[in-house]
Amino acid sequence: MATSTTATGTVATADEKRRHRKVLQALSGLLLGMFVSMLASTVVSTSLPVIVHDLDGDQAAFTWVITATLLTTAISTPIWGKLADLFNRKLLIQLAIVIFVLATAAAGFSQNPGTLIAFRALQGIGAGGLAALSQVIMADIISPRERGRYMGLFGAVMAVATVGGPLLGGVITDTLGWRWNFFVAIPFAVVALIIMQRTLHLPARPKQKARIDYLGIVLLSVSVSLLLIWVTNAGNSYDWWSTETILMVGGALLGIALFIVTELRAKEPLVPLTLFKNRTFTLAVIASIATGIAMFGTSVFLSQYMQMARGATPTEAGIMTIPMIAGLLLSSIVIGGLISRHGHWKPWLIVGGVLLIAGSFLLSTIHYDTNFALVSLYMFLLGAGVGMTMQNLVLIVQNTANPSEMGVASSGVTFFRSLGGTIGVSVMGAALASSATTLFGDRKADIGAALAKLGEQGAAIGQQLQSGTIPQVSALPEGIRVIIEDIYAQAIAHSFLIAVPVAVVSLIAILFLPNIPLTRMTTSERVAASEADLATVSVSEGMAVLEATGTVPTTDAADADSAAARDEASTPSR
Repeated sequence: MATSTTATGTVATADEKRRHRKVLQALSGLLLGMFVSMLASTVVSTSLPVIVHDLDGDQAAFTWVITATLLTTAISTPIWGKLADLFNRKLLIQLAIVIFVLATAAAGFSQNPGTLIAFRALQGIGAGGLAALSQVIMADIISPRERGRYMGLFGAVMAVATVGGPLLGGVITDTLGWRWNFFVAIPFAVVALIIMQRTLHLPARPKQKARIDYLGIVLLSVSVSLLLIWVTNAGNSYDWWSTETILMVGGALLGIALFIVTELRAKEPLVPLTLFKNRTFTLAVIASIATGIAMFGTSVFLSQYMQMARGATPTEAGIMTIPMIAGLLLSSIVIGGLISRHGHWKPWLIVGGVLLIAGSFLLSTIHYDTNFALVSLYMFLLGAGVGMTMQNLVLIVQNTANPSEMGVASSGVTFFRSLGGTIGVSVMGAALASSATTLFGDRKADIGAALAKLGEQGAAIGQQLQSGTIPQVSALPEGIRVIIEDIYAQAIAHSFLIAVPVAVVSLIAILFLPNIPLTRMTTSERVAASEADLATVSVSEGMAVLEATGTVPTTDAADADSAAARDEASTPSR
């Protein structure tokens, strides 16, 4: 008896190891693809103040360099998600990598802010594909319950890209020049495409007739763009209450109304509104918006804070933002492992929501001379909150989504997170610009006195400040630098305050999320179970008795064992 048990255990262990090895092989190209996209984004982050300064851009241009990418990422994410439900997912993610890297390289040749913004917008289209498709493909090859086991790999990739990227970008900017930041991802992209072609083998999908909701795409793009353009320019190019405001806001609201009507009537809607009948999806979307604002908004302006309010160089700014990245990585890896081991996800999401509120509020209190140990603690708390909520909100949506709508459901959450980040960056950037303008006016006498002491050099600096071009603070003389640092510190801290009420709404949404157990079945297995009419394994009680599997085939015996296990699980209900 003992011998039999030992033999059975040995076979099970061997099968598990083979499945694990196959999953790792399938993930290798996907991991490198994600690394390419993250590296291309993070390597530029710390050098943006220098880039915008060299291209004679103002604060509005700085905001739009970020917003353009986030906007097209948000708009294209549900499109890629819809395409994932219709076409070959492997081909789509390879296409997304190519678009992303070519646009990134083209941005390196920009001669003015407008050209840079245009190429960054094109870059966002590829980024949207990588964001949506990576989540969908993960659902194809790893079950929700087992996904935490592999989060360490994704965490390692994030660690190298998010910590190494800004540091590498700072060094490149300080030595070779900022344009080389846009070229560094190209060799990695070529390797990613080759590895993905050789190792990523996804389950065959039935051919479907493609119906693309072109009208929905146009209406969504126009509506969101109008809102962001209005937020960015209101109070500067025109008054908040003006004819331009009425036209832009009215046009955006009309576009949104027409978009809703279009989605209700379309055969293959871009964002199926029926998804909102699912309570989990609706609440996850609300929570994701706040996560997007915290993740994109604060990270963008933290880098600017380090350089504009503390006089750091790009390299130093990359080092100084490590506490936030550390919080994000540690929490995502550790909590992902705990969720995979114990299956309890809601308590960690609640803790993450609380940390989002705490981190956002504390960052709104910083000044140019705040003890950096405190600033580091505030960044760590915010990063930990983002790490606990970001991927887990997608996870719980995939856990309850209809397998036939896995692409649009996954991309839907990512879309609203990106949209939240886009709006957040625009609103925070507008608040920053408005606050900075007011503070410059309030400190006009101090600035004039400091510039007068510098003679001809002071006159040149004063002319640059009046033009609205973002100054290179680290290169300013001591007397004027302290004033400029104080102004930007107050303006950036004021913009962080905007994220607090949204984070509170996110926590409320998380509290009301249904605490549904995580299934051990992958998307493909759920489809197979549905086709076989195995009703028992469609509910949490039935799925709880199943062994964790992957869609990557190992041996015929393993497939037979998996099928037998499903049949056995369904027998008691018949």
